[in-house]
Amino acid sequence: MSVDVRPVRTSRDRKLFLHFPWRIYPGRYPAWVPPLLMEEKKRLSRKANPFFEHGDVELIVAYRNGEPVGRIAAVENRLHNRVHEDRLGFFGQFECVEDSDVATALLEAAAEWVAARGLDGIRGPVNFSMNEECGLLMDAYDDPPTILMTYNPPYYKDLLEGWGMTKAKDLLAWLADEETFDADRFSRLEKRVVRSDRDLRIRSLDMKNFHREVELVRDLYNEGWEKNWGFVPMTDAEVSHMAKGLKPVVDPDLVLIGEIDGEPAGFALSLPDINQAIAGINGRLLPFGLLRMLRGMKKIDRIRILTLGVLPEHRRSGLDVLLYYETFKRGTDKGYSGESSWILEDNTLMNRALEKMGFKLYKTYRLYEKALPRPGSVPE
Repeated sequence: MSVDVRPVRTSRDRKLFLHFPWRIYPGRYPAWVPPLLMEEKKRLSRKANPFFEHGDVELIVAYRNGEPVGRIAAVENRLHNRVHEDRLGFFGQFECVEDSDVATALLEAAAEWVAARGLDGIRGPVNFSMNEECGLLMDAYDDPPTILMTYNPPYYKDLLEGWGMTKAKDLLAWLADEETFDADRFSRLEKRVVRSDRDLRIRSLDMKNFHREVELVRDLYNEGWEKNWGFVPMTDAEVSHMAKGLKPVVDPDLVLIGEIDGEPAGFALSLPDINQAIAGINGRLLPFGLLRMLRGMKKIDRIRILTLGVLPEHRRSGLDVLLYYETFKRGTDKGYSGESSWILEDNTLMNRALEKMGFKLYKTYRLYEKALPRPGSVPE
């Protein structure tokens, strides 16, 4: 039977798009963590999601014999293309039955939408920015994803590659616990750094001045990461939106500001793995999900180190050592293991440092891309 792809236009279409993952995962992939539907609705809302201030999205659903069999989001991120002087489109929210015809129909539809906007390449999966969930899980399918990380069936790799997509970049996830982390070594390094002639200090996030602290982290992030592959600065609206969503789960002891001679120079952001608390509520907080989530919060035993970095001019100061050491010391004191993710595969300095600290590489996520012919061009 032929595959019919249609853009989302009605409230019924949107509901089918939102609920489609429940047709793929339950009963077959127990490591999947159902997303909170209320948060997914906000992601897709042009009013609620500030991404739409500099980007656009087309939601697409594939049908066979009237039944939904896949979905995809075609994405234009104008901010990415301005920053990188690029002509690149993206795709995300990809979910599909194990059928190459369905996958091809979805990817072709996304590519056509992207090409019609004058873009000559497509990369993904990205939901919808590199500052959000991105990458296709390539291994460790039995392990649930941590907060703001992706999960997918193993066969998605074959579907994307079968359409002709090739690797753009791998993103790495590292894991350590109290037994593997070389605390003694880093304690010695920490003492050496503290004895330096500069005043290096680590402090916790000040929740009483949360808004001001969020602005500080935004500035450090945008300045410190601007040279990274695929980096897109977060706008004020995006930072405020993300901070509002994460504030209820923030542990100020795990969000650290590094200062040198009294001036902010770096930060480390870690969050308790809320996925452990929401895994059993099937995407709904009401009527009983909220209570189950609150109970689950007490059982969380892992954190995700989302980002850790130092301003370029201070990268040889030893501040990164202090941030690593203090993050892990505080985390293990609270009974957590720690995932550091994601790290670009060619960020040799960071990956070697994690390995030396005792972190173990345990997951790989891949971004794929494909060149597209420009409208009106003659195929080779």
